[in-house]
Formats: sequence, structure tokens, C-alpha cells
Amino acid sequence: MKYMLMICSDVSELVPGEAEAMAGCGGWSEEMERRGVLRGGAGLRPSSDATTVRVRGDEVLLSDGPFAETKDQIGGFSLIECADLDEAVEVASKHPAARYGQIEVRPLWEP
Repeated sequence: MKYMLMICSDVSELVPGEAEAMAGCGGWSEEMERRGVLRGGAGLRPSSDATTVRVRGDEVLLSDGPFAETKDQIGGFSLIECADLDEAVEVASKHPAARYGQIEVRPLWEP
């Protein structure tokens, strides 16, 4: 089964340069590639660079930044394929971001 790992943290608590240093995930990506579970992923630019799109009636509404007002922001994602949720949780628990933020593990809809 495929799972999306959404890597979240309070960006106001990150030490300057920490996000850039985490880009390689401290060897996590390489380990998960060796295990054959990593299917893709990427880091995301800051939410201040986001554009939120909403449609109300016939009107397309755009706003700069994230729609949700929250300190925690999604900083990146990984797509993994595991036998079950237990394995997906084990994989997520090894991600270095789980030590300073949180990893949301969400199964994908698959036909």
C-alpha cells in the first residue's frame, strides 16, 4: 500500500540553516531507497511562497500564503510503499523530522 508522509513542523522554531541541512534527511532517503520503500518526495518552499486557490460560485479567489492559520507547516513529503500501516509508521519514525516536528502518515486512494 502507498502512503504519503507529510513532514510538518513549526518553522518559527527551526534554527537558521536547519531546514537546508535537513534537505538530505540525514541518510534517511538513502536507507529507504535501499529498502525499496521510497517512491518519491521533495521539500517544499516556505508557505509564504504559496498561493491558495478557492472557487466560490463562478469566481476564482487567490490569496498569498497558506489558507490555514497555523504555526505548523508542511515542509516536504515522501511517497512510500509498504506492506501495511505498521511498516509505514516504522519508516516515518526513522525520519529525522519526527524528532523536531511530526510526520502525518496518510494512505493513498488506489484503484
